[in-house]
Amino acid sequence: MISFQYNKTSLQHLEKQLKMRLRTLPIIKSKESALRIEVKRCKDEMETHDEKYRLLLEQYRTLFMLWNEFDPALVRTGNLKIGHRKVAGVMVPELEDADFIVAPYSLFNSPKWFADGIELLKQMAMTAIRRELLERKLRLLEVARKKTTQKVNLFEKVQIPGYQDAIRKIKRFMEDEENLSKSSQKILKSLLEQREEVKA
Repeated sequence: MISFQYNKTSLQHLEKQLKMRLRTLPIIKSKESALRIEVKRCKDEMETHDEKYRLLLEQYRTLFMLWNEFDPALVRTGNLKIGHRKVAGVMVPELEDADFIVAPYSLFNSPKWFADGIELLKQMAMTAIRRELLERKLRLLEVARKKTTQKVNLFEKVQIPGYQDAIRKIKRFMEDEENLSKSSQKILKSLLEQREEVKA
C-alpha cells in the first residue's frame, strides 16, 4: 500500500518514484533474463560433468579387480585454487587450479597400469570438484534469479500500478478541488453581482 497525501508535493514525490521504477524495470528484466540463461547453462554444464564422471566410473569399474593391488594413499588432493568471477552480477566460485600429491612408488615393482590408474583418479577427482563448484554456482544463481524475479513482479504488479493509481487519485482530487474553487468563485461573483443590482 502506497501512502500519500492529496497535495502537489506528494504528487511530485510519487511521480519521481514512478519514473525511477519505470526506468529501472527494463534493467531488472534484462538481469533476470541473463540469470535464467546462466542457470540453464550451468545445469547443462552439470549434466556434461555427470556424463563425464559416469564414463570415468565405467573405466574405473573395468579395472575393478586390479584396484585391489592399488594403494589409494598414492594419490590425494593438494591445494585447490578457487577464484571468483561475476556472472550476471553474481559472484560465483570457479576452479582455477588443483594440485594432486602423488606419493613415490616403484615403477619396477608396481604394475604397468598404476600410472594410468593415477591419471584416472586425478580425472575423477577433478570432475567431482568441478561438479561440486557448479552446484554451488547454480545455488547462488538460482537465489539471485528468484530475488530478481520477485523484484520484477513487485515493480510490475504492485508498485508501478500502485503509484499510477495514487497519482491518478491525487490529480482527480486536485482537479475536483480546482473545479469546486472555480464554481464557488462563480457563485460568489454572481451573488455579488445580484447584490450590486439590488443596491442599484
